[in-house]
Amino acid sequence: MHIPSSTYRIQFNSSFTFRSAREVVPYLSDLGISTLYASPIFKARAGSTHGYDVVDPNLINPQVGTREEFEELVESVRGRGMGWLQDFVPNHMAYASDNHMLMDIFEKGPGSPYSNFFDVVWDHLRENLRGKLIAPFLGGPYGETLERGEISLVYGADGFRVKYWETVYPLRIESYAQVIGRRIDSFRERLGEEDPDYVRLFGILQVFKNLPEDVSVDGGRNAQITLGKELLWQATEENEEVRALIDESVSEFNRDVDLLDGLLRRQWFRLSFWRVATKEINYQRFFNINELISLRMEDEGVFHSVHGLVLGLLKEGRIDGLRIDHVDGLYDPTSYLRLLREQAPDAYVVVEKILEMSEQLPSRWPVQGTTGYDFLTCVNGLFCDPAGEDKFQDIYAGFTGKGLDFEALVYEKKKLLIERHLTGDLDNLTYVLKKISITTRHGIDLTWIGLKRALSEMSALFPVYRTYFDRSTVSRQDRYYVEEAIKRAKVHNPELARELDFIEMVLWVNYPEPISEEDKELWLSFVMRFQQFTSPLMAKGLEDTALYIFNRLISLNEVGGNPSRFGVGVGGFHEWNRARSGRHPNTLNATATHDTKRGEDTRARINVLSEIPDEWARHLERWSEQNRKHKAMVEGEEAPIRNREYFLYQTLLGSFPFDEGELADYAERVKDYMIKAAREAKVRTFWQDPNLEYESALTSFVGAILSPEPGNEFLESFRKFQRKVAHFGAFNSLSQVVLKITSPGVPDFYQGTELWDFSLVDPDNRRAVDYQKRRALLREIREREQTDLPALLGEMLSKKEDGRVKLFTVYRALKARNESKELFDSGEYIPLSVTGARSGNVVAFARRAASTARWAVTLAPRLLTSFVSEQGLPLGQAWEDTQVALPEGAPATWRDAFTGEALDGGGGVRLSEAFGRFPVSLLTGE
Repeated sequence: MHIPSSTYRIQFNSSFTFRSAREVVPYLSDLGISTLYASPIFKARAGSTHGYDVVDPNLINPQVGTREEFEELVESVRGRGMGWLQDFVPNHMAYASDNHMLMDIFEKGPGSPYSNFFDVVWDHLRENLRGKLIAPFLGGPYGETLERGEISLVYGADGFRVKYWETVYPLRIESYAQVIGRRIDSFRERLGEEDPDYVRLFGILQVFKNLPEDVSVDGGRNAQITLGKELLWQATEENEEVRALIDESVSEFNRDVDLLDGLLRRQWFRLSFWRVATKEINYQRFFNINELISLRMEDEGVFHSVHGLVLGLLKEGRIDGLRIDHVDGLYDPTSYLRLLREQAPDAYVVVEKILEMSEQLPSRWPVQGTTGYDFLTCVNGLFCDPAGEDKFQDIYAGFTGKGLDFEALVYEKKKLLIERHLTGDLDNLTYVLKKISITTRHGIDLTWIGLKRALSEMSALFPVYRTYFDRSTVSRQDRYYVEEAIKRAKVHNPELARELDFIEMVLWVNYPEPISEEDKELWLSFVMRFQQFTSPLMAKGLEDTALYIFNRLISLNEVGGNPSRFGVGVGGFHEWNRARSGRHPNTLNATATHDTKRGEDTRARINVLSEIPDEWARHLERWSEQNRKHKAMVEGEEAPIRNREYFLYQTLLGSFPFDEGELADYAERVKDYMIKAAREAKVRTFWQDPNLEYESALTSFVGAILSPEPGNEFLESFRKFQRKVAHFGAFNSLSQVVLKITSPGVPDFYQGTELWDFSLVDPDNRRAVDYQKRRALLREIREREQTDLPALLGEMLSKKEDGRVKLFTVYRALKARNESKELFDSGEYIPLSVTGARSGNVVAFARRAASTARWAVTLAPRLLTSFVSEQGLPLGQAWEDTQVALPEGAPATWRDAFTGEALDGGGGVRLSEAFGRFPVSLLTGE
């Protein structure tokens, strides 16, 4: 198994292709990256900017390059001794016209070889969804859309299609006889029964009328369908009379709304207004996104069909590992991962999984770990001062007029999501539960409404994303989460106690006796479906709603984070790291991804506010007074609202550019971001129903306060305070980098973050990366480290705005890691005790590899504002008498990876020496 020493995430799209990446590979190798970490490279929906809307997992995405260009990139990567970690999407595909598997189902129904591929409830309880897949993509109600002529029948080489703007779906094959037969009699009358053109068309009509009833793949039906379509197209191409008849038939359907409506009602799909899916849905989606339809990955046939190309790439040695996207969306994640491991026993595998601080990956999962959100949350918390929590709560409540309780907010927003977006999904779940209840004496009297309410309450109060029950196992951890949710729901709604008790019995799969095998499968189906439901509910209710409302300190509002937990102590960090190194020593350590809410250095800056709450409060009130004149009244209330204004000032402090020449572009980025943030919060405006007046007031406010015109009092005051925040934020960032690279796990770098990353949420964080600039800076660093390293260190610190100091830190720390791979891959983690005046301002730990006698000591400053001036550096005597004790058996002599200087470790390490020239330290020795 190829265990990466470090990974570097590349976002492929039509603007950054395989050819583009090939040019970057030498730079990544020189930086010290061991493994290219690629976003999905499989054929995606036309125009996709991210690759997660796959339409064919067994083809390379032509939008990012050809198979030959992919092979050339692989050769370049291998030529540098690097590995390849591939992002893969097993959970869903795009619900799109270019998804040939789905379109084949629309044409052939149960006779399609893909009929069992997608997670569809074909026998839905609602008659209007039974036997057909809802297609909720119309811009308005079906009837109105049809009457406006926006839906039409068309014909071409691929056969008959139903067209709605750019979307086309194939007609059910049985409908061909209806369309062709519409004009066949007039065709006969005009040409006569003996006419060869009529005979030819009549014969084709009989092909469609007399399709074999055997719908199995081997039954000959599909072959006859293919033959009939080929004969019809050939006839229309060769004969004007036949072509004219087909055109006349199509035109007749398009002229007659009732006729077209009747045809549409007989299809395997049902076109509907997109809003319908919030209330009625009969397929499993990715979260609540109609355009992404889930796969039945629990079916081994589906697994092998979807994984053909990616498993081939693993077996051929083109790639080394997989990042499994959205593992929580799978029906049975444990079985999936076990099957994947059977097929790829030597692959390095990590899963995209959000974990609470106290939560662990299921021990049964044969994976190396997660994509690193857990590390991000823990390391970020180190730079938030817990001592400031009470003051921050008072400041936030005082400014907004709301003392928000985060847990109550999450519950409220999860309930909102159920009501507005997931009602149909909850109905489907309730339907299965009701079918179970009527088979038992304990459940037969429970009503549909009662069961639905109980499921809603329990789901909204579920403490984690999901559990992982399967046919054989209920873990202690999962049992606790269910019991906790049941207990909370009973407190909220005591009158639902009987329903909740019944749900608990079903989730424990406490079958009544006797029970049929069919009913056992129904119970198991409910358990698995319930687990699939709680995950998107948590993601949308917490990540995409509550985290945009509870704005006390937004650096804590991150994927996998809990903003009610105000900071992480050094002891807690050590405890968490030691436990993680024992369970998953080769998991990823991330500080930024394509899904994070803000850039890693944006968070690092905002964390500084936790150390200086009084200053923050003074500036907040001053800025609010200065900017009140820029607000507008919308629906009787000032816009932006106070909570959004509070959010904005933190955002500006975290993301304001060093180069004020970027201010105009920056202002536009912030405007776009604030609209997205407001819509995600779902308070005054929504994605589905944008409040354009409010949004206009919001963007006007941003434009006014960021205007560089003379007389902008706010901008003058803001710049001064922001420079202080940025100064200390830079040191937080350097510490974060060193901790990521040297803690247990594999350091992961999101594209471009080797320089300062002041990005916001996507799509802002997917902007093009200037690799030419990065190559030039790294080249300079590598040249000057050989000749005048001390001068380079001083220059980088005095001009930290250009980002070289971060690039240097990444480069030198990776170099040290690569020189002692075993030490950092599997070395022991040893927390170090610190004494002296600044003992609480540093994170110190050692790594030890017993087999090689190699050691490393990491020293990373934190919470510097109390003893370093606004322009000062945390170097030398600023650390006074602070000293780090070394364990018995540690080397007596050390060398610093950043300065190259030797240090005497006898009696411990004095921070005034370790931080003599550089604000972070990585000591190595034997």
